[in-house]
Amino acid sequence: MKRPVLVYDGECGFCRLWIERWKSATAGRVEFAPYQSAAARHPEVAREAFAEAVHFFEPSRTTRAAEAALRALSYGDGLSWLPRLYALPGVPSVAEAVYRFVAARRPLFSRLTRLFYGESPVVPPVERTSRLFMSALGVCYLAAFVSLGVQVRGLVGSDGLLPAAGLLDAARAQLGPSRFWLFPTVFWAGASDAALSGACWLGAALSLGLVAGVAAGPCALACWTLYLSLCAVGGDFLSFQWDALLLEAGLISILLPAWRRGGGASRGALWLLRLLLVKLMLQSALVKLLSGDESWRGLTALTFHYWSQPLPTPAAWWFDRAPLWFHKASCVLMFLIELAAPALILLPRRARALGAGAVAFLMLVISLTGNYGFFNLLTLALCVACLDDRFLRGEGAAPAEPSRVRSRLAGALAALTLTIALFETAALFSFMPPEPARRLIGAVSPLRSFNRYGLFAVMTKARDEVALEVSADGREWREWPFRWKPGDERRAPPWAGLHMPRLDWQMWFAALGTPTDSPWIGNLAFRLLEGRGTVERLLGPRRSAAPSPPTCAPSAGRPASLRRAAPGGRASAAACSSPSSPSSPDHRLGVRPCTLAKLLHFARVQGLTPTRTPASRL
Repeated sequence: MKRPVLVYDGECGFCRLWIERWKSATAGRVEFAPYQSAAARHPEVAREAFAEAVHFFEPSRTTRAAEAALRALSYGDGLSWLPRLYALPGVPSVAEAVYRFVAARRPLFSRLTRLFYGESPVVPPVERTSRLFMSALGVCYLAAFVSLGVQVRGLVGSDGLLPAAGLLDAARAQLGPSRFWLFPTVFWAGASDAALSGACWLGAALSLGLVAGVAAGPCALACWTLYLSLCAVGGDFLSFQWDALLLEAGLISILLPAWRRGGGASRGALWLLRLLLVKLMLQSALVKLLSGDESWRGLTALTFHYWSQPLPTPAAWWFDRAPLWFHKASCVLMFLIELAAPALILLPRRARALGAGAVAFLMLVISLTGNYGFFNLLTLALCVACLDDRFLRGEGAAPAEPSRVRSRLAGALAALTLTIALFETAALFSFMPPEPARRLIGAVSPLRSFNRYGLFAVMTKARDEVALEVSADGREWREWPFRWKPGDERRAPPWAGLHMPRLDWQMWFAALGTPTDSPWIGNLAFRLLEGRGTVERLLGPRRSAAPSPPTCAPSAGRPASLRRAAPGGRASAAACSSPSSPSSPDHRLGVRPCTLAKLLHFARVQGLTPTRTPASRL
């Protein structure tokens, strides 16, 4: 006998389906034969026994039922451990019981197999799926780098709100050699404005390699390194959850494409991307349910969300006008998707595609009502990773397997990622991870690629805005508008597309707290007083009361632009006379009083000193 032989019931549809998959898994190392033609070669086994269970004939032994199936599959790549699993105490009795249960219901399981897998349970190739995901990831990187490239000097440049060079100088003086791990960035070699801008535009150029599928592996590594470097020095302005999601997906994607000609995509890396989507959705639901916020539990959170979110779109106004039952139904649907889709993604291919489709629908609706930059597109890319080439009508010859080094790296990354994800999810239930786990999480946290997710855990039920006002004569004041965040009631909230206006987002957070919660806001006043063009360009066109530059710029509690009725009511445009209060019956959107004197005092406490400028400069 040259090869081991698995003998099965050739008249059983369920058996034929799974033998097809086992043939693919063992790659010709095992012979599969129906007992109707092979029973004569094995007279030692009764024909009735062949009809009851599969038999596996090896040169040294003969096994049947569950043990035979596991021993046959052990000839597949990476499955040699299956016989050792069967030898563990208690496993044989459980495995054989499961085998008998399935064997007695083969018509039912045949129908379930076709329902979940389609016409064939053979694992389809994923080459086109991997290339499509890498192209989508490249578009996300391109949007992130280009969007940041036009803002980076105003945010963290030498004249910016949080200069990167100052951060690195402080780290160099206080942290010693550990600074290289705590702040993993290429800017230790220099954090000039040219270096910061150059990193953004170099990253944009490299992301085109991902889009086109040229040297995808090296381009993915370079993009991840550059974006990590920018996040490490970006402070509050590059600490959003979509930045963390891009870095986590980007790290996994380094191992997904082939690095050499003729290599194949890594299924292990593709499954890590799927599990990342599972983690994103599941944790997003859990933080809302476990936060104790009554608006989530009472399904009324969306009556606030459309107008209280950071950067609404024009469509948000229409969604906000929907009746209360629509908001509650939308909330129920959101929870169903965030809780059920992860379970579907863990199931076979058709169920997995259904779960990914539900998440994609949720992302499209979110993108209609809020400006979240590349976050929605990145989540859609993770939904693509849940597909396979059979869905894309691209199934062909099986490619070569990924290299052994890449497979081992994917396995190590999977072990680390799953361990951290398990403890971080358990922490949502107030379970304190053990000390070794906390040390592990702390050790890898500077990489910003092993994260916990969950937006809007507690729904914001009031809206304050910080307004910056300018004057040319000290008597007539005009608000200096922001380009993206809500302001003038005569202007509809704009669409930002894939652009991420980071100062506008941080202004929303600043209005929720005090100046000490936003240490950059004092420097914002200073940079505007100095007339720094890189910072001025982060805002919209300045409205001045006279053609000459204004003389000073307090930020005062002026009336805001929107008024909202009680939950479930209608929204209308109107000016309000005071800052908002959660207890006010009409939930006004107000301006948080924040005078120039307060900002300057806070900035001086922080050690920020502006360059001396003429009195005619803002």
